[in-house]
Amino acid sequence: MKNIRTLSPFSLVLLFISFTMSISQSTMTTAYPILMKQFGIDAAAVQWVTSAFMVAMTLVMPLSPWLLDNLHLKALLNVIVATFLVGTAIAMVTPNFLGVIVGRLLEGMAVGALFPTYQAVIMENTPKEERGIAMGAVGLVMSSALAVGPIVSGIVLQFGTWRLLFAFFFVVLLALITLMQGQIKNTHQLNKRDFDFLSAFLLIGFAGILYTVSILPTKGWSISLAVTLIVSIVLLAIFVRRQLKQDNPFLDLRVFEHQGYLPAMLLTGMSYSGLITATVIMPLYFQKVFGLAPLWSGLLMIPGAAFLSFLNPKTGRLLGQIGLRPLVLIGSTMMIAGYLFLAFFGTKFLLLAIIGAMLLEGGNAFIMMPAVTAASNALPNHLISHGTAIITTMRQLIGASSILLAGILIGFFHNVHSYGLSLNMTAGWFVLIPLSGYLLATRIKAVNPDVEVD
Repeated sequence: MKNIRTLSPFSLVLLFISFTMSISQSTMTTAYPILMKQFGIDAAAVQWVTSAFMVAMTLVMPLSPWLLDNLHLKALLNVIVATFLVGTAIAMVTPNFLGVIVGRLLEGMAVGALFPTYQAVIMENTPKEERGIAMGAVGLVMSSALAVGPIVSGIVLQFGTWRLLFAFFFVVLLALITLMQGQIKNTHQLNKRDFDFLSAFLLIGFAGILYTVSILPTKGWSISLAVTLIVSIVLLAIFVRRQLKQDNPFLDLRVFEHQGYLPAMLLTGMSYSGLITATVIMPLYFQKVFGLAPLWSGLLMIPGAAFLSFLNPKTGRLLGQIGLRPLVLIGSTMMIAGYLFLAFFGTKFLLLAIIGAMLLEGGNAFIMMPAVTAASNALPNHLISHGTAIITTMRQLIGASSILLAGILIGFFHNVHSYGLSLNMTAGWFVLIPLSGYLLATRIKAVNPDVEVD
């Protein structure tokens, strides 16, 4: 196992590319009104710009262990980036809305393959005692990119069209992958096996569930949507049973047999829920309550993103010094405080609303990547790629479910209250989510940071 200092140039390549591609996950929401006007589509249709991306991403994430075991890392990374560039080019020049959706599908597939891959590779090539520091940098990429997306899109759309957004990502990513070819190393040991087409087909269950929770807020329940959800759950159940029966499974679910993996995985989902809720609910405060323009709404997300970026590397170092349990308690407390700030002061004082968002995002830094590190430390090296694939997939499902829950609560409260008060009440109910962090903290050992979770 090589020292992280030896791999730092390669790690930086992965981080730069991942940051650029992951920003695209949250950029297009700001462009919804522009797309609706240009293509003459309604709000339900334009939602596909994000839903298609997320469904494709979730569908591909469980494939990443097989891709990593069967393709040399340099070839795999180049294929991933090429797929993203093709999708971006299609969306950039298309004359119709269908082309935008096709482009976003390809972008989502690329990001879905990249996220688990680069986390697993960095984790595999980092000694356990240094994984907290390395994953602090990964956390900066994963978390900050989600928050930075609306900021970038708000600035770009202020000076150009929505096509300029795609052009921006195309140029930056093409330059990165071209200039950094010499730094990409084949560090992952191949373990070639046949492609399980049936298991790959059954993964549609993941995508179906994510599609349902993504589209439900705009379309509501229907017979077709209910059937989609039921069929997806059945397919997923068959997938799980098939993996447990195979000696060399497509996605090794035996990671859950390792002590400590499950609670750490749940902690990453809980913290991600707070982060993604902040990126959804705060623009509503800024624009609907305080009447700010989209540009200012995007700029006011900077304090939270900056706070998150500042804390991520520090919490990575703290993991090795004080262990995971204190970090979870601190992060959960910060998230609860953030929700309470919004619940009591979100519509009254703009500054306190911004502080609430900063606490939500800052709390994520104390939990998400430290918990990912603890989950990986609970696994042998050959299972790390499977463990990270499961975590990233479940994180997307939990994030989409959080958005769905927020939409349902806002709509329910708005039936009898003002929009601002409905946002406050939704934030108040969301306090229940980080409270689960205290419960999960009881499953974490108070000592020995390298082997953290019971």
